[in-house]
Amino acid sequence: MLPPDLDEIELTDELNPIVAEKKDELIQLAKDKGIPVIITAGFRSLAEQNELYEKGRSDPGNIVTNARGGESLHNFGLAIDFALLDKQGEAIWDMSYDGNDNGKSDWMEVVTIAKGLGFDWAGFKDYPHLQMTFGLSLRELQQGKQPKGQ
Repeated sequence: MLPPDLDEIELTDELNPIVAEKKDELIQLAKDKGIPVIITAGFRSLAEQNELYEKGRSDPGNIVTNARGGESLHNFGLAIDFALLDKQGEAIWDMSYDGNDNGKSDWMEVVTIAKGLGFDWAGFKDYPHLQMTFGLSLRELQQGKQPKGQ
């Protein structure tokens, strides 16, 4: 069930400008270390979020999210998901992959870069997910509060 407040507030339809800027920096800094990264998700509309939520429930497939529309930071333009590209250019979500052959997990190198840029990492619960909350809780976002400067 959607939080009732969402009907009354104006939601964004794109990534927060700071998140978008830091996303681009993340891609470049990872590339500089020999780690090709792609962004697999950014802003998601409430409808898109609800479609994802139904996967593995009323729609065929595996469950991909536990968040309904309005329950994900993607819906507020504050989250991205990423994947690595292997040497064949295929997206992979292998946390032990070392494509730049430096003896370190490329995944964790990207996470370290992301944290240095101000992203929070969801960790092993949702390992492709990076977010910036700007000190706001999900409930505050649902009530219409926005990061400073928005």
